[in-house]
Amino acid sequence: MSPRAAAEAPGPGRLLSGSPLALLVGGFLVNVGTFAVYPYLAVLLRDRLGVGMAAVGVVLGVATLVQFASAPLTAALAERMGLRRALVLATALYTAGALTYLAGVRVPALTVVGLFLSCAAGALYSPAFRSAMVRTGGAAERPRLVSAGNAAGNLGIALGPVAGAFFLHRPSLLFGVTSVLYTLLAAGHLALRPDSEPGRAPEAEPFRRMLRGLAWVPFTVTVVTHYLYMQFYQYLSVYVTGRLPTTGYGLVMMGYSLGLAVLQPLLASRVGAVRHTAAMGVGFGCMAVGLGAFATGGPVGIAAGAAALSLGTAVLFLKNDLEAIALSDRSVTVTFGQQRLAVGVGALLSGVVGGALYGAFERAGAAEAFWLSAAAQCVALPPLALLLGRRLARRRRPGSTNPVQRDGF
Repeated sequence: MSPRAAAEAPGPGRLLSGSPLALLVGGFLVNVGTFAVYPYLAVLLRDRLGVGMAAVGVVLGVATLVQFASAPLTAALAERMGLRRALVLATALYTAGALTYLAGVRVPALTVVGLFLSCAAGALYSPAFRSAMVRTGGAAERPRLVSAGNAAGNLGIALGPVAGAFFLHRPSLLFGVTSVLYTLLAAGHLALRPDSEPGRAPEAEPFRRMLRGLAWVPFTVTVVTHYLYMQFYQYLSVYVTGRLPTTGYGLVMMGYSLGLAVLQPLLASRVGAVRHTAAMGVGFGCMAVGLGAFATGGPVGIAAGAAALSLGTAVLFLKNDLEAIALSDRSVTVTFGQQRLAVGVGALLSGVVGGALYGAFERAGAAEAFWLSAAAQCVALPPLALLLGRRLARRRRPGSTNPVQRDGF
């Protein structure tokens, strides 16, 4: 049996029984709790620590980088300890993070500790949750299961900031509520029963192999996808200042996330059936239209741009993950961890390269041109990512037995 087949086969503590609905509810509520806090962390850190926004940005950037860069390690850990245990441990870490935020009211430095605890929880929860969802069905059901898991997360991302806004001026109450929520989620995940007695899975591979067997084409395309997507996520709020009221911007971002939650399940079967290159054409084409529309600067153009981005990223986020699962000879859990690393690399590039570009255009009094530049990159970068991914795939070790991965299709 191949390592990939062994990893997917039933084994001690490997697969979760019961309806995937319980997993979806858990994934939704985890993101509600996370994003009820995350959008307001910058202000919270600034006020509690008494530092400038530059220092706050460094703290948030390092925490995010650590979360994504550790994903292959946490995915390998989840694979070795079993998915149920990983989910319980992750929700326990979320609880510890919320309680530490609460203690930060008296000891401000603990707010930073709470941030890193929450990032550690997310790094472990994400690959375990997504792998558990995929393993509730067969290969033919992967598009539906992956899209359903993504939709639950996106719905939580959309509603979390709205829930957090009710507690914006009462952070102690917010952290108290999220502490209770995560405690209940930990108990709920503990109630999920593995198919057999829990224990260390004998087929789990060594940690030193956690970066081996990368599906290079979806990895490089995911890097570019999130490099471009994060420019929308990171810089639109600055761009719309004076162009849209705060409530208008909030509605645009909520509409984007709700669009993802609705579109991915609707498009799942079609996205799963088409070739990766075709999905890239549609996805990056919609992203180019959306980012270009922001250059108009008006409410209609910004709303239309967010709608186009919602469609484009719905296709790309889903197809990139499906392609990674199909091409990788590693377990689903490890593959999701590797894909999460690609997300982190893209986000880092967006912060470094995108931030420098936005600053340059803004200083020149041409912030609108930044979005036209981003739209042009949606056309120029994907073919380069595809070529790079295929070249890296062909350079795999000689012992590889996956011809699809070698060819990079």
